[in-house]
Amino acid sequence: MRAAVLHETGQDKLDVVDGIEATGFGPGKVRIRLRATGLCHSDLSAMSGVLPQPAPFIPGHEGAGEVTEVGEGVTAVKPGDRVLVCWLAACNACPSCRRGQPHLCLTGFMNAGTPNFVRAADGTDVFGFAGTGTFAEETVVDAPCAVPIPDDVPFEIAALIGCGVTTGLGAAFNTAKVEAGSSVAVLGCGGVGISAIQGARACGAAQIVAVDPVAGRRESALRFGATEAVAPDGLDDAKQRITAGEGFDYVFEVVGKSATARTAYDATRRGGTLCVVGAGATDDHFQLNMFELFFDEKRILPSLYGGGDVLRAYDRAIALWRAGRIDLEGLITHRVTLPEINEALDQMRSGEALRTCISL
Repeated sequence: MRAAVLHETGQDKLDVVDGIEATGFGPGKVRIRLRATGLCHSDLSAMSGVLPQPAPFIPGHEGAGEVTEVGEGVTAVKPGDRVLVCWLAACNACPSCRRGQPHLCLTGFMNAGTPNFVRAADGTDVFGFAGTGTFAEETVVDAPCAVPIPDDVPFEIAALIGCGVTTGLGAAFNTAKVEAGSSVAVLGCGGVGISAIQGARACGAAQIVAVDPVAGRRESALRFGATEAVAPDGLDDAKQRITAGEGFDYVFEVVGKSATARTAYDATRRGGTLCVVGAGATDDHFQLNMFELFFDEKRILPSLYGGGDVLRAYDRAIALWRAGRIDLEGLITHRVTLPEINEALDQMRSGEALRTCISL
């Protein structure tokens, strides 16, 4: 089969090759013929080394397709079922799962260290990013990672729900718990940031300020529910006008950099909430002095994968989409095929694309 492979961490181009095989099929496993996958900024971060991932590897973790084969003991899905790929499925047995925090389950993360593809010509192991690797025509995953989707949900929509949409909506719904009538600022307006904006709007926020250096993304943010959109150098002015200089009730950092997190902290009112959604590097340190941490009493809440039960989050996203309360089709600004994957990477790096859907 064909797949897009990164041979060495730090390379900025993917090599679309034939002769890749998905491995590991057996009891408790599901083989999926992927039909669509989204390009998330986390894929770029893994390619650059910001996020740890052994190489060579196949990026991609937002995927959807059809089940072609199930292993012994698998009963939740069967061949022919339409599914999305959950890259962080809960084991339902570890301490995090038992205390009601399945999004903190480490079982899925362990899969990232096990190769699930092989190069047929020479037997070289190839990893799948986040244990999945959806920039391929086929993948083999643990059964809980194959989540059935209703027939009315297109594959490209389901793929986005598998990560970016769930992450952004969940940050507003689950982690920050945005209150009606509140003021919100969102720093970083790619696909996840736009989803956070839609979540804040669905929660009833009165003012939602989108902050992004790319003009096209600021324009998009207004279509998705932001009440205004500014470049980074306009944030202080917006803070003064909208909050009389006090700061926003909720500020979402969706970039994954300490400098942006510091800006977000400063834009948050005393007693307000800074929600950190962006995935950053292990050597990028966010610093506060102990007095401001104590005196400002700002809540600093990281949000991993939307901060809640992802299966419930998928159902909620589908329900809101069906009701017309959130726009998921509009998130897909570009569509390419697998051989055009490097064009999609450039669109993501430049900020031209919110989400690119890759047909497989």
